Amino acid sequence: MNKIFILDTNVLLHDSQAIFKFQDNDVIIPLIAIEEMDNQKRRQDEVGRNARRVAKMIDDLRHRGKIFEGVKLDNGGTLKVELNHQKIEKLSGALEQFKADNRILAVAMAYQEEFPDRKVVLVTKDTYLRIKADVAGIDAEDYKTDKVNIEELYSGAVELQVNPELINQFYSNSFIPWEKPEDDPEALYPNQFVSLVDVNGSGQSALCRYNPDKKGLVPLLYANTEAWGIRARNREQRYAMELLMDDSIRLVTLVGQAGTGKTLLAVAAGLEKTIDMETYKKLVVTRPVIPLGGDIGFLPGDKEEKMRPWMSPIYDNLEYIFGQGKESKKDKGDHEKPKTSNVETTIRYFKDKGQLELEALTYIRGRTMPHQYIIVDEAQNLTPHEVKTILTRAGEATKVVLTGDPYQIDHPYLDSNSNGLIYVVEKFKGVKIAGHVTFVKGERSELAQLAAELI
Repeated sequence: MNKIFILDTNVLLHDSQAIFKFQDNDVIIPLIAIEEMDNQKRRQDEVGRNARRVAKMIDDLRHRGKIFEGVKLDNGGTLKVELNHQKIEKLSGALEQFKADNRILAVAMAYQEEFPDRKVVLVTKDTYLRIKADVAGIDAEDYKTDKVNIEELYSGAVELQVNPELINQFYSNSFIPWEKPEDDPEALYPNQFVSLVDVNGSGQSALCRYNPDKKGLVPLLYANTEAWGIRARNREQRYAMELLMDDSIRLVTLVGQAGTGKTLLAVAAGLEKTIDMETYKKLVVTRPVIPLGGDIGFLPGDKEEKMRPWMSPIYDNLEYIFGQGKESKKDKGDHEKPKTSNVETTIRYFKDKGQLELEALTYIRGRTMPHQYIIVDEAQNLTPHEVKTILTRAGEATKVVLTGDPYQIDHPYLDSNSNGLIYVVEKFKGVKIAGHVTFVKGERSELAQLAAELI
């Protein structure tokens, strides 16, 4: 027998296509959810866009019949907008009757009473509502369609115990054939990094990368690159530098805690590829503005002044890089170029030359960006749809780097298993133009590292 799914507002604001993802079951949208989306429609971020998309889709579906009676969906299911929250009086002793979440819960209670033989499920990304539903005897689930088990997240690298002869062969030939069936435990993904370690414990090892075209392991070409005075300090950073400097890799995802160096390496590599090597016309560094709901318009000052507080981590990285004293090879003879010690002036110099752009993500959407090196920091605070929007805007010869820590989520309806960053990691792990690294070792000060581990 078909199930009945009651959708909370936050599910629709998270994924505007959610109503089509419950197969041939009945999907119920409480009328109060329509009201809540109406209150969000003027927002200029992804929440506002999803509110408008859902309204447009429901309006189109009205032509198939009366929406309050239920209309057929193409997948065999039905969609109904439900006014009935008559069971609200059962909650009145403990919960506010006019609170939207409680009215949505009341709709679920009414359906469970009306259809005792069918499974009724309240789908919500709100933890508190799931708890209240459980107390009320209603099955409640998180929206799982775009979830990835972070405990099983692809790391981008593997360590293999091998005979020393194989390691010697790699150093002699700079290549090891590696063709394994997909179901073989030693099968590798494109651009996956491999650390070959002597099975006898001699300490002999080799770092390599799987090349899907050559069907074998090849040496790292860019791992020891110095990018604007920055060098990799550990194995994962070397893997990251390899991907960041390789022009054949168009999408790089870097996952790790704060202090692992993921953003610093990305920015340094971007400066090297854009300003020194001129492979790309511009380095664009952006991040979502989550604390203000995606909108910084009400802050005082011009756009740059509004944006400065939320881009300060990027400025910190630039300050560190420019403070290394490295000069662009292209600008050594340019007497107008300021000394790199004056960080703000240096940033302004490269901005004025059109080689550097620091923008909040709000201002990036909707643009097609060819021949650019784009870094999206804090990408864990983006929904899968937002990340898709960014990637589909990448123009010809553009490289996109996504960095973030999935355990540090500021978005109210995302978590470590359902954010855009890890969604992309999993979806692109088998793609030849993509590569991923999960950082393990931090490169913080001793105090910062101890605080991260002990507190």
